[in-house]
Amino acid sequence: MVAAVPSSGLFSRNGDPAKRKLIFLGSLSSLPDNVMAEVRSLHIEHVSPARLMRPEISRRPLAGARADEVVLAALRRWFWTRKPDAGFFLTDFPATLLQALVFDEWLETRCEALDAVVAAPEAAPVLVAHYRDLGLLAEAG
Repeated sequence: MVAAVPSSGLFSRNGDPAKRKLIFLGSLSSLPDNVMAEVRSLHIEHVSPARLMRPEISRRPLAGARADEVVLAALRRWFWTRKPDAGFFLTDFPATLLQALVFDEWLETRCEALDAVVAAPEAAPVLVAHYRDLGLLAEAG
């Protein structure tokens, strides 16, 4: 079960809701319907490496380290071409601690910050710990 995410913690921060920067770690199928409805109400871009990589995958199959490189390249292109103040709901990335650290550097370089990270039960413990240490993990209570 996904950690309960009260509206007061994730979605009602001061500022423009269209500028929220959120990450979901784990399978979207484990995200409660009420939370997904609230994310949709923000009218922010839903970004997933699978969606960004479709053109690459259709050209040739990917495996191992090459697949990791392509994921980072696709996310890098998306990140650096988007408007800095545009909100997003990022799923399926980061999938590793290395990807999380790289993404942290991108955010820092652009003087941006995440608003929250929500983790499903199957999320990688190392990622959950990383975002908890940064104070970004939205948890029950």
